Amino acid sequence: MKVIGLTGGIGSGKSTFSDLLRARGAAVIDADRLSREAVATGSPGLADVVRAFGAEVLDASGGLDRKRMAARVFADPAARLTLERIVHPRVREAMAAELQRLFASGAPLVFYDVPLLYEAGRDREVDAVVVVWAPREAQLARLAARDGMSAAEAEARMSAQLPLDEKARRADFVVVNDGTLEDLAAKADALLSDLSRNLPKGAARRY
Repeated sequence: MKVIGLTGGIGSGKSTFSDLLRARGAAVIDADRLSREAVATGSPGLADVVRAFGAEVLDASGGLDRKRMAARVFADPAARLTLERIVHPRVREAMAAELQRLFASGAPLVFYDVPLLYEAGRDREVDAVVVVWAPREAQLARLAARDGMSAAEAEARMSAQLPLDEKARRADFVVVNDGTLEDLAAKADALLSDLSRNLPKGAARRY
């Protein structure tokens, strides 16, 4: 079973591309979902977050206030590292369990969808990396439309990640998301076709 890292930048369209892969029958492990489950209401992970940051990071229902938590960690690198030390080990454990399940099911190919794949050093744990790339202006426009972010907020979030151009430079496969949804769907088909041919890591293909 091959494990392919899937990443991009905030607002690059990675999640949309991930959905297109799923719609085509590809197995996708979503690191964001695993991260949410790691600090779900009542979980040991959430208890550790509260011990580290205080009860003010909880919402009225006792769950994690993700918007407040995100604002805090994006403004404070030390706080972000503290949160990562709580969440990342739990995500790794959950990912290993998912991989074991998929391997037992006979899945030939699995995508591991991780926003911070390079930042967290997870690129060393996969067989190849796919980066979904988009022009910076498109990223900013999507963040404004999707999350209502101001230009300054969007720039701050983007600056907290490795530059998307650098991710693309280091990738084995680059999906350029600068067209329509139909264009992106065709690129998902082309990528899956190429991966089925056992292309070597380092092929540096662009779609």
